[in-house]
Amino acid sequence: QVQLVESGGGLVQVGGSLRLSCAASRSIFRTNDMAWYRQAPGKQRELVARIRSGSSTYYMDSVKGRFTISGDSAKNTVYLQMNSLKPEDTVVYYCNAPNVLSSTGYVNVWGQGTQVTVSS
Repeated sequence: QVQLVESGGGLVQVGGSLRLSCAASRSIFRTNDMAWYRQAPGKQRELVARIRSGSSTYYMDSVKGRFTISGDSAKNTVYLQMNSLKPEDTVVYYCNAPNVLSSTGYVNVWGQGTQVTVSS
């Protein structure tokens, strides 16, 4: 079964930048949607950005113009470049592959999460 491993979270000042990485254990980027979600305590998990078949992208309104989702198929890795960070971006971010066809059927795969903290 495919696994997703996230990295790149940390502490940054308001207006700063971070780059999150999500490495997959096998090649899925070209044939599957990949997404980044975030979830604050007591809140629902929300979709931040999505890339479809390594091409078209979607962003939630509050991150448009600041965040960029991209992928490197050679490295089986999806990235989330986050610029102009704000305190409201302080939350745990999760990588997601929502509909991966495995040997046992379709699987919704999540990474373990990585914490982003923006200091005001």
